[in-house]
Amino acid sequence: QVQLVESGGGLVQAGGSLRLSCVASGIISSINAMGWYRQAPGKQRELVAGITSGSNTNYDDSVKGRFTISRDNAKNTVYLQMNSLKPEDTAVYYCNAKSFLPAIGRRDYWGQGTWVTVSS
Repeated sequence: QVQLVESGGGLVQAGGSLRLSCVASGIISSINAMGWYRQAPGKQRELVAGITSGSNTNYDDSVKGRFTISRDNAKNTVYLQMNSLKPEDTAVYYCNAKSFLPAIGRRDYWGQGTWVTVSS
């Protein structure tokens, strides 16, 4: 089992910055990748950025050059630094962890979500 707790969302003006944090607890050793997803009202949840246990990263085209995902293994925390925010970045942001244990196979875990609102 893995538990995820996000923080750092809020209201910001266009062009501003926010940093989201996601603290993982539980069977940390089972996690092989983590990421941030977002879901805007009336839209499907989409991947924003991901990072593997080897620190390989990937980004949605819409955030490349503006968002940076990173991890601090000592703190079991993944961050999403968001710069040059746009109104279209407004959404609930969810932290995700992908784990694997031989006994239970692959699992996806989700945080509770944190709102990011960008005003124009």
